[in-house]
Amino acid sequence: MDQNDREFIEALFVKHGKLFDKKLDAVTEQFDKKLDAATAEFKLHVSAIPESFDLKIGILAEGHQSLAEKLDRVEARVERLDAKVDGVELRLIKLSADLSAHRADTEAHGNIYSVKERGD
Repeated sequence: MDQNDREFIEALFVKHGKLFDKKLDAVTEQFDKKLDAATAEFKLHVSAIPESFDLKIGILAEGHQSLAEKLDRVEARVERLDAKVDGVELRLIKLSADLSAHRADTEAHGNIYSVKERGD
């Protein structure tokens, strides 16, 4: 191989090296554009996920608040019913005491008071 052959081969390498560099630069630029677009789309999707979670957590919190309010109303109704039952219980105790006193009074007077049973 002589000097002319070496120079020819070197010129080919330089020429094709420059073409390769241009093609590589073009492919790299296309790849960078696609990567940037994919990155932007990914960021959009990733940012949408927390927004979706925030919305769902907000709905869950509203439901929890609604249930807490309903529970408070039920507790208030139960307290009112407890008070009414306590009043009925007191009246029943008083009625029982009155009945016992009446029975004792009836038994103490013997023949003066009599209870007539139906059918007798």
